[in-house]
Amino acid sequence: MRNRARASGAWTLPSHRKMKARKIFGFSVSLILINMASIMERADENLLPAVYKEVSEAFNAGPTDLGYLTFTRNFMQALSSSLAGVLALHYDRPAVLAMGSACWALSTAAVGASQHFGQVAIWRAINGFGLAIVIPALQSFIADSYMDGLRGTGFGMLSLVGSIGGIGGGVLATVMAGQEFWGLPGWRCAFIMMASLSLLIGCLVYMFVIDPRRTTPIAYGANEDAKRTSLVSKGRVRPPSVWSDSWLAMRSVMKVQTFQIIVLQGIVGSLPWTSMVFFTMWFELIGFDHNSSAALNSLFAIGCATGSLVGGLIADRLSKFYPDTGRIMCAQFSALMGIPCSWILLVVIPQSVNSWNAFAAILFLMGFTISWCATCANNPMFAEVVPLKHRTMIYAFDRAFEGSFSSFAAPAVGYVTEKIYGYDSKSLSLVNGSAQGAYALSRGLLTMTVIPFGLCCLFYSPLYVIFKRDRDNARMASSKELELT
Repeated sequence: MRNRARASGAWTLPSHRKMKARKIFGFSVSLILINMASIMERADENLLPAVYKEVSEAFNAGPTDLGYLTFTRNFMQALSSSLAGVLALHYDRPAVLAMGSACWALSTAAVGASQHFGQVAIWRAINGFGLAIVIPALQSFIADSYMDGLRGTGFGMLSLVGSIGGIGGGVLATVMAGQEFWGLPGWRCAFIMMASLSLLIGCLVYMFVIDPRRTTPIAYGANEDAKRTSLVSKGRVRPPSVWSDSWLAMRSVMKVQTFQIIVLQGIVGSLPWTSMVFFTMWFELIGFDHNSSAALNSLFAIGCATGSLVGGLIADRLSKFYPDTGRIMCAQFSALMGIPCSWILLVVIPQSVNSWNAFAAILFLMGFTISWCATCANNPMFAEVVPLKHRTMIYAFDRAFEGSFSSFAAPAVGYVTEKIYGYDSKSLSLVNGSAQGAYALSRGLLTMTVIPFGLCCLFYSPLYVIFKRDRDNARMASSKELELT
């Protein structure tokens, strides 16, 4: 068990003892299970937003209160994300993933069993801690499993299969929300069932997934670690400190200007996505029933899933012809498309149950075009501008900075909706919908989507100059490490 958890020991294995990756019908078992973990992670993220209306009724909570639930989870996730980078430096990522999966699974079940709103908030914070450990480890695992010219496709596939989980989790919770099972409200049963599946996947990841660092130790500084271990055993140097190594990794990541620029745009660009947790509630305020709302959310999620994969494929192709700017152009196009799509969705289309087809069409188009940034640019570019062993750290810090600021988006939507546009949860009937409530919520959503999308597009511009320099520096550092081996 100890050898299974410690990654540092894996880095120093000689070539004849490298672990072989298992395959089923030509597909890597590790990648299959990693993608299954991504499915469960996205399903867990979409559970609560899909039942906002039921939670609002159960705990007499308004949009601001519901926004604080999302804020609590995202803010805790942001604060804890750097821990994933520290753990991945010293332990196998499958062990890190299993730990995070168990944490988020138990907290998800606890949300379903909560009897007071304060309990829900506490368990959502713990849920954010589990997700903080899992997401950066997943991203660095994919980065290590694909070459430079294919990473957009790899991240696109991860997003695609993850979106399947998001669709499944959202639809399942929305459909079950209006029913009872064994005397329990359906939304509570959905949380408990999803927690059980997440715990099962976490166990499978721990038992069967092999860290890429165990199959390619030379690329991760095996020679450097072996020399240091030899000197320690002879008493010539002190054994390395976990925290000193982690601090050096953090400093090296924070100095990369490409990282700084992408985090800046991500802080602004993640605000609309956090605001979109209110889509289900908005549809139901318009008057759509649970099934119609679930179908609309599914179309948006399908658009995001296919768009993330297509965006990654296009960026991979474009980067072959324009290696320094291709990914940046794709990201700016995607961010820019958020402006007209949000305007049409929230302002142009009449807010009526008769507009279902129009909502469906624009939601799919919106999801297809605005979901490129992470797979076409951010995640592949991160992998190219830092040394290999620091990849989890850069993804962890990206989540930390973006998540901490985007956490304020959901409460901001609730505040704008209630204070500026007059939404009052106590005077509105949520059973049959409310035109006044739908209008107020749509204007709050518009405020938190159009402006951030425009700023996000603008903030990508410095990368046309900075990215090439940082990538060349990282390649030079990697080539020097290989020469030393």
